[in-house]
Amino acid sequence: MSSDEPVNIPTAAGVPHEHGHQNDGLGKLALGAIGVVYGDIGTSPLYAMKEVFVGHHPLAVDQLHIFGVVSLVFWSLVLIVTFKYVMVILRADNNGEGGSLALLALIQRRSGAGKRWGPSLVILGVLASALFFGDCMITPAISVLSAVEGLATVEARFESFVVPIAVAIMIGLFYMQSVGTAKVGRLFGPIMAVYFITLTVLGIIHIVAQPQILLAIDPRWAVQFAATDGMLAFLALGSVVLAVTGAEALYADMGHFGRKPIAYAWLWFVFPALMLNYLGQGAMMLGDPTTAQNPFFLMAPEALRLPLVILATMATIIASQAVITGAYSVVQQAVQLGLMPRLRIDHTSASAAGQIYIPSVNWALLTMVLLLIMGFRESSNLAAAYGIAVTGTMFISTCMVAVLIRRVWQWPMWYVVPFVALFLFIDGMYFASNLTKVPDGGWFPLLVALVVFVLLTTWATGRKLMLQRMREGAMPIKVFIGSAANSATRVGGTAVFMTSTPDGVPHALLHNLKHNRVLHERVILLTVKVTDMPYYPEADRFMHENLGEGFHRVILRYGFMESPDIPAALKSFHQCDGEFRMMDTSFFLSRQTLLASERPGMALWREKLFAWMLRNAESAMEFFRLPTNRVVELGSQIEI
Repeated sequence: MSSDEPVNIPTAAGVPHEHGHQNDGLGKLALGAIGVVYGDIGTSPLYAMKEVFVGHHPLAVDQLHIFGVVSLVFWSLVLIVTFKYVMVILRADNNGEGGSLALLALIQRRSGAGKRWGPSLVILGVLASALFFGDCMITPAISVLSAVEGLATVEARFESFVVPIAVAIMIGLFYMQSVGTAKVGRLFGPIMAVYFITLTVLGIIHIVAQPQILLAIDPRWAVQFAATDGMLAFLALGSVVLAVTGAEALYADMGHFGRKPIAYAWLWFVFPALMLNYLGQGAMMLGDPTTAQNPFFLMAPEALRLPLVILATMATIIASQAVITGAYSVVQQAVQLGLMPRLRIDHTSASAAGQIYIPSVNWALLTMVLLLIMGFRESSNLAAAYGIAVTGTMFISTCMVAVLIRRVWQWPMWYVVPFVALFLFIDGMYFASNLTKVPDGGWFPLLVALVVFVLLTTWATGRKLMLQRMREGAMPIKVFIGSAANSATRVGGTAVFMTSTPDGVPHALLHNLKHNRVLHERVILLTVKVTDMPYYPEADRFMHENLGEGFHRVILRYGFMESPDIPAALKSFHQCDGEFRMMDTSFFLSRQTLLASERPGMALWREKLFAWMLRNAESAMEFFRLPTNRVVELGSQIEI
């Protein structure tokens, strides 16, 4: 955090941003969505049924339990994914973007109840993002492990190679990120389409052999399962929820494909394929209970298991890629919204703005994924950790959507209460069931979420305190211009002073005048503000105020999905007494050194943590893409 830090502000109204969806056909976009959006939920059949019957709370492999579990899976997919996400949450469109932080920004902008709901909503949004990072670590580990474990169904001696192969795949996948994934990404849709067709075919083969499994769709089987084995049914929910992991991706990836392609891909292709496969696994276990040990791979004839392992591994790599890309996107949003310090963000595509690479996030994720694989060693062990992150995020999304449908969409209460009550009950049951797995690995995502939550809230609070301290000692700009403009020596060129507060005199300007005793002919006080819209319209990007005596106040506004490029923006701005020429322009930045103190605001340990985060933040010069040979950085000390 420094005086040149971007500021996040609310905006009065949304302006639609075109993502270019209209340039691609619905079929092409739906195929792309199958490759990116549905990788996570698509790989759930690899481990969901296996975990239910042979996991931490194994069930007897008989008709009651098979029918009951398949019924629970079916109605979970219908209620949570189809109804809650596809039909309702996908309509929460923040100018084309989705995800927890986009939803938070949308509600804050349009609810008209910012003060009342603001703090609680921010905490919910930050908590959902914190849980998401735990999900980002577990998804690649459990997905790839579960796929590679299929080798043991081909040849038992391969079991000892599972962990080394999974580690090698992960290292290769994360290493690829720095060069971009655009070319590889074109293959994602077709590969996942083949994978889902394979799921369908395998499922139908076993359904034909045991057609009575189709009766399991009847919800009365789930009720009978719960009535007969109440505690076992409750514990089984913790594994059944694995079938809906990745549902959050439908909303988070909405900006890439649009609502219609994602909904069409789910309703007409992905959902039928998944359900037929789960029914097929249930049918196979009815005929041979021993297949519960690894039902997904045992569905295939022995001669075809190795190709199935290869296809499943490719699918899990694609699912992991989508989660990694999602992590970059969430981090970028968090940085722009003032919840995280500036980080180095590389753009891996000259044409696609959304294709980014964040080195620090990439290597941190790889480290944690490798520790998970080598620490837990089996997908079944990781399944215990997986459910907590997923169900926690789903519960929070229900709470945020409750505010959305009431305050923004203004649904009548007789719609809102049953909807919210139903999904708080469902999500609450799933979350409570997963809490029983805390000793078996569920502690991991909770620990990750706690650490991330502390970091995000510490940065946001420290940033707010720092701005307050800077405003306290700021000199009014009119007073400064009146006393300094006529007494200081003026030199040619333009000086741009970056400041996070659009009032008062920047510290860098005061220090420059004190040490160099000169002022440039044209002085620009530039503030970069990040709004709660994903993309800000070019026509309204600048606000300008002529302060007189060659001084200008300029506010440059961006959306939270955009990466600021100040030189490029200034070249298009001609309202400050002429155009900007970079060779005649100097950028002055202020870097604050924090002094932790006992002043009220934050605990001393959090002040020291904030100071550490500040020291390790990406420099404003790199973040704003300023020319390195035109930047002057001046330091100051601030006590918080």
